[in-house]
Amino acid sequence: MKSGYIAVIGKANAGKSTLINVLVGEKVSIVSPKPQTTRDRILGVLNEADRQFVFVDTPGVYRARNALTDLMMRTTETSYKDVDVILYVHDGHGGVSSDDVELMKKVQSAAPMIVAYTKIDIMPAERIAEDAKRLGEAGVTADVYPVSARKGKNLRKLKDALAALLPEGERIFSEDVVSDRSEKFMIAEIMREKILLKYDREIPHGVAVLVNEFRRREDGVYEVNLDVVCEKSNHKAILIGKGGRALKEAASFARKDMEKFLGGKVFLTTYVKVRENWRDREGLMREFGYRSEE
Repeated sequence: MKSGYIAVIGKANAGKSTLINVLVGEKVSIVSPKPQTTRDRILGVLNEADRQFVFVDTPGVYRARNALTDLMMRTTETSYKDVDVILYVHDGHGGVSSDDVELMKKVQSAAPMIVAYTKIDIMPAERIAEDAKRLGEAGVTADVYPVSARKGKNLRKLKDALAALLPEGERIFSEDVVSDRSEKFMIAEIMREKILLKYDREIPHGVAVLVNEFRRREDGVYEVNLDVVCEKSNHKAILIGKGGRALKEAASFARKDMEKFLGGKVFLTTYVKVRENWRDREGLMREFGYRSEE
């Protein structure tokens, strides 16, 4: 059978996490329209009869601005240097820039690469061939597969192409595994996802979620107690909202997704705490679960 690791690389908001979730068939990475949504290296495992794909979801590529985003970029770079295949996810709706070409050429030197040209359901069809030709002429040697994760277009062809590049070998994970991350990790990520979707501007990027308690009672109800950590007192006021309404709304949306993910009722308690400039403080970053894998 075929099995191996596939690093999923691309710019911020190219649709990497959405594509992985659709391919795996489970929510293994949170999704939002904002950059910096994915902060960690997350594995999503797709099991089929004669092949196993281990997708390595990575933070989007962009310029680092603080210690946290610098760590995220280091995580991305180390993730694609020791894999069997690279799946470069490119937002076709955004066109092709010189930066796109430069990044693809840099990445393709590390391992066999395929380009998933995404979001074809919201762009003119004639652009696809033009962009693929431009990439080839610029020195990108990887095959380009136009896909739409939202519509499920060409995903079978993409999987077949990836499988052809994977080595022969046994399954890396057992067939019941879909991610290397714990339920507790995903609970924190679901809360952060709702904050990303609920609040505007820079506030979501300065937020971390710390789960203090996660347990299942004898009656099957999950008790979750978590802190939403922000960097400034005025951010705390915005997160809570007038009369606590904003936080209650975000927590309500999060609780519903947590229940869907866990398959049971959730009793959720949330607090907001301030830790000034935590994204530039290595001790706090480690406390909140962000640490280098080097």
